[in-house]
Amino acid sequence: MIIQVLGCSGSIAAGSKTTSFLLDDDVLVDAGTGVGDLSLEALVKIEHILVSHSHLDHVLSIGLLADSVIRARRIEARGPIWVHALPETLAALRTHIFNGVIWPDFTRLPSAQHPVLAFVPIAVGETLSIGGKRIEVLSASHTVPAVGFAVDGGEAGWWVYTGDTGPNPALWQRLQSMNVAHLVIETAFGDDERQLARISRHLCPAALGEELQHLGGSVDVHITHIKPGELDAVMAEIGRLETPHRIRALEAGEVMTLVPVPARAYA
Repeated sequence: MIIQVLGCSGSIAAGSKTTSFLLDDDVLVDAGTGVGDLSLEALVKIEHILVSHSHLDHVLSIGLLADSVIRARRIEARGPIWVHALPETLAALRTHIFNGVIWPDFTRLPSAQHPVLAFVPIAVGETLSIGGKRIEVLSASHTVPAVGFAVDGGEAGWWVYTGDTGPNPALWQRLQSMNVAHLVIETAFGDDERQLARISRHLCPAALGEELQHLGGSVDVHITHIKPGELDAVMAEIGRLETPHRIRALEAGEVMTLVPVPARAYA
């Protein structure tokens, strides 16, 4: 399995794209602005989108993707792109984006019988079999209902994406029984804004250090969601943490690989 980082920034600026990951060539994990760097041919191949939560920086490209591929998918007689998210997240997408005011309702276009998007509710703790991949839905603690995702790489270990989250004991309790190979975790603010991080249920370096104390072993930890212009300052604070883990900033365009376990295709 190939995991391509399309975007990993907390906001936009030149060279900064918001959160999205491409698993192989058919599954998106979140759909931030980084999706826009894919070719039309690559966009048409996407069959599933896993959405961590409803905030704009993670969902912006869902509607634009649907608009881009609707004709090509119809010509190729492909089914809908399956959008997997919490029921609350799907309700927010219907109410606030796919409402005919902000954007057309692509769950009913080009027709209600053959839409380009189909919404699928998921729940924390559920294990999904999607595109030959085994993916578990993890808890997250954010200002809106939110989840993270863990992708099973078999003997290579799990690729874990926390989504946007503040301190979250339930996450670490679950990860204790997983062989975590890669942990993608947010640190949205520097310690000078730790109060804002607490209110908005994000992490700052001090909070990250406390959270990582609950992660056993020595894991490759990839920091995401840092705001443009703040990367060096935040990573300098993270660099002063005492931890057995190997921590570095995630970069758009980089690729991670995992060997997947066999899984039944999503039906």
